Amino acid sequence: MTVHIHIDNLTVHYGPYPALQGISTQIPRRQLTAILGPSGCGKTTLLKSLNRFLDLIPGAKVSGQVAIDGFNVYGPMVDVTAVRRKVGLLSQRPYPLPMSIYDNVAYGRRIHRLNGRSLDEAVRHYLELAGLWDEVKDRLRAPATVLSAGQLQRLCLARSLAVEPEILLLDEPTSALDPISAQHIEERLCDLKREYTIVLVTHTLRQARRLADYVLFLYLGELVECGPAQAVFEHPQEVRTRAYLAGEF
Repeated sequence: MTVHIHIDNLTVHYGPYPALQGISTQIPRRQLTAILGPSGCGKTTLLKSLNRFLDLIPGAKVSGQVAIDGFNVYGPMVDVTAVRRKVGLLSQRPYPLPMSIYDNVAYGRRIHRLNGRSLDEAVRHYLELAGLWDEVKDRLRAPATVLSAGQLQRLCLARSLAVEPEILLLDEPTSALDPISAQHIEERLCDLKREYTIVLVTHTLRQARRLADYVLFLYLGELVECGPAQAVFEHPQEVRTRAYLAGEF
C-alpha cells in the first residue's frame, strides 16, 4: 500500500466536547477509502479535518497531525487555500454557485489562474469526467439551477475536479439522491479512483462494499478498526466492528 495521507494522534474538540480521540491511521493513494460508523461517531469530523474545513467551525480545536505526502497541513505558515485546492470536498447536498453551468466549472480555474487547457477544453473535460457533458453540452450558458439534484451533484463534482486536486473528500454524496442518480455518482467514483485518492463517508454498508478498497470504522470518536475492505468486511477483528456489520447498532 502506498500511503497518501498519514494521520497521527488526531484529536478534535467542539468546545469542551470530544469528537475525535487520538486517531492514528493511513489512507492509501489512488484507492477509495470508506469511513464507516453509526451517526455521531465522528465520520464527517474526520473527513473535514483532512482539508482544514474544521477551521470554519466556531469552537473547533484540532491537535495532532494530518500529513499529505509528508507535509503536515496543520503545521505553521501553511497556505490553507492551497491545501483546499489539493484536497477537494463534495458535500452531502449539492451547492451550485449562482451562475451558469459553464461558469460553475470554470470558476475555480479562473480564481486559481490555472493554465494548460483552454477554459472551453477544461470545462468539457471535467464535465465528461463527472459524466455530465452529454446532458448539458447544449445548454452550458443556462443557470445551474435548471439541473436535477443528481445532475447538480455531478456538476459540483466537475467543479471540484476542475481545480486539479489530488484528493477528493465526499460526505455522503448520494444520500440525497434518487437511486439512478446515486448509481451515476458511484460509476464516476469507480472510474475516478484510478487517478485520485478518494475518501468517502457513507452510512450505507452496501455502498461501501461496492466501492471501497480500504475501510476505517469509527465508534464514539475512536478508530476501532481499519484495513483492506475485503478483510474488514469478511473477517473483522474487533467485536464492535462485527456488531456494526451485523446491524446490531
